[in-house]
Amino acid sequence: MTASKLERDLQLLCGRCVDVVTREDLAARLALGRPLRVKWGIDPSGPLLHLGHAVVLRKLREFQDLGHTAILLVGDFTAQIGDPTERAESRKPRTKQDVERDMKTYVEQAALILDMKRAEIVYNSTWLSGLTFGDFIKLAGTVTVARLLERDYFKERYESGAPIGLHEFLYPISVAYDSVVVKADVELGGSEQLFNLLMGRHLQAQLEQSAQICMTLPVLEGTDGVQRMGKSLNNYIALREAPQSMFGKIMSLPDTLLERYWRLATTADDEEVARNLALSPRDSKVRLAETIVRLYHGDATARAAREHFEKTIVRKELPEEMREYPLESSGEVSVLKLLVLTGLAGSNREAARLIEQGAIKVDGKRASDGRHPGAWWNGKVLQKGNHQFVRIKTKISKT
Repeated sequence: MTASKLERDLQLLCGRCVDVVTREDLAARLALGRPLRVKWGIDPSGPLLHLGHAVVLRKLREFQDLGHTAILLVGDFTAQIGDPTERAESRKPRTKQDVERDMKTYVEQAALILDMKRAEIVYNSTWLSGLTFGDFIKLAGTVTVARLLERDYFKERYESGAPIGLHEFLYPISVAYDSVVVKADVELGGSEQLFNLLMGRHLQAQLEQSAQICMTLPVLEGTDGVQRMGKSLNNYIALREAPQSMFGKIMSLPDTLLERYWRLATTADDEEVARNLALSPRDSKVRLAETIVRLYHGDATARAAREHFEKTIVRKELPEEMREYPLESSGEVSVLKLLVLTGLAGSNREAARLIEQGAIKVDGKRASDGRHPGAWWNGKVLQKGNHQFVRIKTKISKT
């Protein structure tokens, strides 16, 4: 590899990273001229990957595009321990059934960004579930309690007297062993994962492997504009989000997040980012929404999502196409009941809350929990928020 190519590759791969431990090690590993093994581990904590995950996935794709091997490591074993990151209390371990349900579509979703033909998909239950107690004691002997307490959240909880489960100390050792097994040259993660990545580097060195390079990416804020994007906080935009919903969620972002999303949630270069940030916040946000929808759904769908937004939100018109619900009833039906029947609400309690908050409309007018004969509902449009519409088609039951 020529010196100029090495420098170009370094600039690309280190671009937008928060931590690179170390850049010199990465340069030396790249100079070997062989494909590097680049690992990203994710514990199933819900069935959907989101734009926050995509920040790291895109860096993994950059490595792939330079000829390196991507290792997508699904932590089906470690998810049952639970990473205590950003928690002031012990995290409840997940069941095997929870994990299996969540991980079913992970590979399919990752394929929206990664080239799966050049990726290895591995599950850490393959090796962790086979370790004997003696094996794990040997691993644990390479790490001191003082080292574990260097982690901010452990330190804060220890100093405040909050309980720390022994199983939580086992988590960083377990994920570090993943790096040993897959012989990772590089491990990627969010900036909050640096401690775990460094533990992998430490354990590899202890076991006489070449220590991995640790590279972290920024954490993307969620749609609330404050907390990191997460499924448990319900502030996420899923990679498989319906196009109209994805467009609408991006349009609802605080203006203060525009630059973060342009830089972290798109593939735009610095020049394109600067051009779009020079626009008015609304125009920049429209382009941002269309750009992100295009990444995951294609050009035509992105244009359609923008047209839908302009029609339903800006001009307050009803969409031409929407889901229909066949209502069979000879009696009166309440708005509350219809919300549950159509799936716009998961329960009567949720339906009542949505109505009280003014989130429900019938033919464009704010709805109360009124009751109407089944025939009255025929052709009416039930609307939840700005993006979900259902047209009611009544079929009168014969008595």
